[in-house]
Amino acid sequence: MNAPPRILAIAGSDSSGGAGIQADIKTVTMLGGYAMTAITAVTAQNTTGVQAVEVLPAEFVAAQIDSCLSDIGVDAVKIGMLGSAAIAHGAADAIGNLQVPIVFDPVMIATSGAVLADGETIAAFRRLMDIATLVTPNLPELEALTERACKDGDAIYEAAAALCAQHGCHVLAKGGHAEGERVTDLLVKPDGSAVAFDHARIETRHTHGTGCTLSSAIATLLGHGQSVEHSVRLARQFVFKAIKAAPGFGAGHGPMGHQGVR
Repeated sequence: MNAPPRILAIAGSDSSGGAGIQADIKTVTMLGGYAMTAITAVTAQNTTGVQAVEVLPAEFVAAQIDSCLSDIGVDAVKIGMLGSAAIAHGAADAIGNLQVPIVFDPVMIATSGAVLADGETIAAFRRLMDIATLVTPNLPELEALTERACKDGDAIYEAAAALCAQHGCHVLAKGGHAEGERVTDLLVKPDGSAVAFDHARIETRHTHGTGCTLSSAIATLLGHGQSVEHSVRLARQFVFKAIKAAPGFGAGHGPMGHQGVR
């Protein structure tokens, strides 16, 4: 039996289990990976919003990363909510020399609307994008990272391509915030070529943790040896199935049903 790919998730904890580290662990496990974690922040949150956040010391986050890397090792890394500029810089220092795929989800705002990254932290994202294999911003995040308006397909491509050129990474521009009955996610590669993934908009309130789940699924598939493009394709399918399997919990943006994916 082959050993499962070792996936390190660097992200915040979601007390209600729908997003963050909890979504990462469920996703990695369901996709046949071995999940490890470096928790950046502890949140009190549920489907209606984030009630409180305690950001951990950057040195402690770095110690968690080192504990995993020095003993278990790693085949891919997923980065989500960071919580502070110091943590972002510490994570970049800790994983900057790794020769494994790195997926960076530049989390700025929760599904509920809570702000999860200040300006200094967003500025520190640049170091992580420099070492990332793939960056997965939604459209508001892409606009913040590039200081460009992303109002149509051409503008989205140009912003994503600019980010690719600046940091030498792939960029998956997630189109869920755009208007219309269909959603287009655009994968732009470092050479400027692009692949669009289009689907009908799913009408549901059970979308808590979609970004976390997608990025950790991509990281796990990359850890299995899949290409970036195919990892994105398969990860999107996993997210769709998890949305359809949502258990219906909560009064707000409910969690998906990771365990129901078959």
